[in-house]
Amino acid sequence: MQGFVTFGEIMLRLKTPGHERFFQSPSFEATFGGGEANVAVALANYGLNARFVSALPDNAIGDSALRELRGFGVDTHHVRRSGDRVGIYYLESGANQRPSKVIYDRAGSAIAECRPGDFDWARVFEGAKWFHITGITPALSQPVADLSLESVKAARELGVTVSCDFNFRGKLWKYGKSAPEVMRELVRYVDVGIANEEDCQKSLGITADVQVESGDLDTATYEALSQRVLEEFPDMKAIAITLRESHSADVNGWSACLRDRQGFHLSRQYQMTDIVDRVGGGDSFASALIYALNAYEDRQQALEFAVAASCLKHSILGDFNRVSVAEVEQLMGGDASGRVQR
Repeated sequence: MQGFVTFGEIMLRLKTPGHERFFQSPSFEATFGGGEANVAVALANYGLNARFVSALPDNAIGDSALRELRGFGVDTHHVRRSGDRVGIYYLESGANQRPSKVIYDRAGSAIAECRPGDFDWARVFEGAKWFHITGITPALSQPVADLSLESVKAARELGVTVSCDFNFRGKLWKYGKSAPEVMRELVRYVDVGIANEEDCQKSLGITADVQVESGDLDTATYEALSQRVLEEFPDMKAIAITLRESHSADVNGWSACLRDRQGFHLSRQYQMTDIVDRVGGGDSFASALIYALNAYEDRQQALEFAVAASCLKHSILGDFNRVSVAEVEQLMGGDASGRVQR
């Protein structure tokens, strides 16, 4: 079976219970998560051969993170055991008009200390069909940015399809480079780009008249924006953009568009009125799109699968999207009643 490889950081996720504020009670819910790890888990759930490449310290916390991934069937043989700490992120889950908050504690983590030459990409990509990376990993440090560029160059040379979720994280770009300075070079080696409403602007410096704070989105803007991305990156085959109408922390409209060299596609929109956990929503879209682009001939059908899968993720607590292909296809087929299945 051909491999689907992801590269990035898995973190310890410390979330307040329910919708509590930080330290409202003296406890956190401890799980694991992180963009590229989330994608690997979802791909494994869809029955694909998923490999996760990263670095973790050789201690009990690193062992626990690996056990979690292996429990989903993710191949962790290319995780480097180095460094002294696992990255952490703290999550306060919002409600109604109070937004969720994320605080990162990732400086000096095992992956942030990695540099070019630390991974044998020829071995990593042996038998691989697809490679996925995000804009989060190059934001951690200059050496990791150089390593990320090394990884996509190696994938391109070996004929592996490369996808990248542009994922802009303003709290992470602290080492002296702006996101566009790094990401525009990396994206030259990307076949399939993935973004949300503002990633194209803040990660790539491609501007459009997008007001994400208003809640309502004009899809015509994204039709033009996606065209500009393909014009500026002529080797890119397709760009997908998730469209979130954020009316409150609990009520969002959710859809997406995809442009390839043949045309523009717009998905149906889902109205999500009782969101359980939106963290990992973009990763669930990326993983489902990767699966669907390989499972379906029709690009519209692939886009609908990705949107349906990520819609379901908003009903699941934690970073990982714990759904099956059958469940996604059931929602694609129009069954959104939520009735008990007996």
